[in-house]
Amino acid sequence: MRKGIHPDYVKSQVSCSCGETFETHSTKSELKIELCSKCHPFYTGKQKLVDSGGRVQRFQKKYGLAVTNAEEEEKKAEKE
Repeated sequence: MRKGIHPDYVKSQVSCSCGETFETHSTKSELKIELCSKCHPFYTGKQKLVDSGGRVQRFQKKYGLAVTNAEEEEKKAEKE
């Protein structure tokens, strides 16, 4: 490898939107992510909708899709 052309490989702090933080190595000292292994549906087995700007609702309204049971339960929990 040639010297002086590669970025520094440093310890980095990774922060997830769920609040989870962990340390790893990267070329950046700080990383911010939306999903990690603690909150990703594949690893948790729970469905989590990541909605930005009402995209899910617009899609459901446009194509006339029914609201799922999980969404109904979430709405009931929010009201209580």
